[in-house]
Amino acid sequence: MAIKAPIKIDKKTKDLVKRIANGEIAIINHEDIDEVAANSLINKNIMAVINCQKSISGRYPNLGPSLLTKFKIPIYDVIEGETLFDILKDEDMVEIEDNKLIFDGNYIAKLLLLSPQKINSLLNAAEKNLESELEKFIDNTLTYAHKEKDFILGKLKVPQIRTSILNKQVLIVVRGQNYKEDLSAVLSYIKEVKPVLIGVDGGGDVLLEFGFIPDIIIGDMDSVTDRCLMICKEIVVHAYPNGEAPGLMRINKLNLKATLFPAPGTSEDIAMLMAYEKGADLIVAVGTHTNMIDFLEKGRKGMASTFLVRLKVGTKLVDAKGVSKLYHNSIKPEYIWALIVASLIPIIITMAISQPVRNLLKLLIMKLRISLGI
Repeated sequence: MAIKAPIKIDKKTKDLVKRIANGEIAIINHEDIDEVAANSLINKNIMAVINCQKSISGRYPNLGPSLLTKFKIPIYDVIEGETLFDILKDEDMVEIEDNKLIFDGNYIAKLLLLSPQKINSLLNAAEKNLESELEKFIDNTLTYAHKEKDFILGKLKVPQIRTSILNKQVLIVVRGQNYKEDLSAVLSYIKEVKPVLIGVDGGGDVLLEFGFIPDIIIGDMDSVTDRCLMICKEIVVHAYPNGEAPGLMRINKLNLKATLFPAPGTSEDIAMLMAYEKGADLIVAVGTHTNMIDFLEKGRKGMASTFLVRLKVGTKLVDAKGVSKLYHNSIKPEYIWALIVASLIPIIITMAISQPVRNLLKLLIMKLRISLGI
């Protein structure tokens, strides 16, 4: 079946999803498509995905391609042809037919359709490679943990912030696996306790989506929207240890103020560390990255800073990852029937002791007897 539609093209999937519209084809450059990227594409209701990298490289079993096919979005890998980023631009009309990409009447690339069977085959091969990948991951983690031990020894200078955290509970939201489901599961906690709300980059937009204004946005500012930055109460830009902060340029363009936090590691690491050092009573984390697959999907070869930070803040940290799967608050039919019966009891009792009601019942019985000739 041929697919003909306009395209959006970008080497960064997270930038592309900000522009792509319903019914368009996404052309990306994303090796090992991760679950978060796949969900962002699915939410845009696109026609197809064309990937200029291997959607499943075989290093580890990434779940993105399986999700796309589950939602009936065909995914193709470019296996031969011209460099699409050199000849295509947004809104160009292309056609996919017989695993060929056609533009302006010309064949420009050969494609490989990743069918569910092909995806399962690639994932099975990746599973076999997982042990060697794990060994390299552990070696990298231990090597960098030694270099970044100042993270745990307290030599890192945490900047002053306006938001008061001392003796308060803090909720940190990251756009990680199942982040929406897990955030939904703790909504009653947020409304009751009213913790300090920290969004890590795009996690700030997630809070807005659920109706909450972030107290702090922290990160390198590459995936949070302008609207969220302008609405939030405070901004902390994650800088490199040498003080260089590419994200600060964006803040300055928006004429906003921000605090710099030079540190190694990930933005979610320093969000936890900041909350801990500022005296948080409890730190609740939603959507954070905690395992090897999480980090490989982010392009990281180890998790030294995360390992060290969690060692330090562990006594105050509650990870809500997966909490949505623990309990589903559904009402069973037998409960509904029990509620109906229970509500009828006082009505029946009232009718039994009410004289007017009793007289009415006697009259109805008499009429019934007469009509039946009894």
